[in-house]
Amino acid sequence: MAKPTYDFNSRVAVVTGAGGGMGEAIALALAEAGAKVTAIDMKGCPDTLKTQTNVTFAQGDLRDEGFVNRAFAETAARHGRFDYLANVAGVLWFGRDKSLLEMDMKVWDEVMDINLRTMVLTSRAATPLMKKTGGGAMVHVSTIQWMRGDPAPQDAYQASKAAVCAMSRSLAMQLAADGIRSNAICPGPALTPLQARWSTEEIRKQVAGYVPLGRIGTAADMADATLFLLSGAASFITGVELPVDGGCLLRN
Repeated sequence: MAKPTYDFNSRVAVVTGAGGGMGEAIALALAEAGAKVTAIDMKGCPDTLKTQTNVTFAQGDLRDEGFVNRAFAETAARHGRFDYLANVAGVLWFGRDKSLLEMDMKVWDEVMDINLRTMVLTSRAATPLMKKTGGGAMVHVSTIQWMRGDPAPQDAYQASKAAVCAMSRSLAMQLAADGIRSNAICPGPALTPLQARWSTEEIRKQVAGYVPLGRIGTAADMADATLFLLSGAASFITGVELPVDGGCLLRN
């Protein structure tokens, strides 16, 4: 089945966490659809983005408010407008991130900084620039995991991603009158660098067997959902959390 196509020519976007996985896929998809993209990550620029003439890569720490404000202001100045923000940066630390009853609270604080503070800083930087443009859209990456418990919990990750959805809804209400939409996607099992634990074909088959649609999600699946929510096709959608999980939430 053919995928829908989008025309993002003359549009300008920032994608965080673009050094790999979902962020890389989203940045690439936007660029291929014509958008001018600033891709941000602490890691270096992936090869797929180096070949895109309309991608500028900014390497830095999104916890640094000064860096965030400079990167966003330079993006708007370079292109004369600012339309879209995809907040993808985040960490999932198996082994260190565990039950709140036993976790090292330094890990808790660091996960909150990376997964939530960065989303707050980027949203603060993007909003006035979108207002100058006359509107825009944001998509923030969360997870289905915040909607349920887990026998092997990663409580800092889960709590931070629940907060991402809460902040997304708050932004949606605050900014609706300015023509700025804010939505979240909630991935289910997806084969990205965060899931290095699915290291064998046998493990991947077991995970796929849990998913009602019978396969593990991909970074491209998340890019498809993100581009839809950023696009004019979703112009009457704001303040939602879209599960992109192959039906996993149906098992609850």
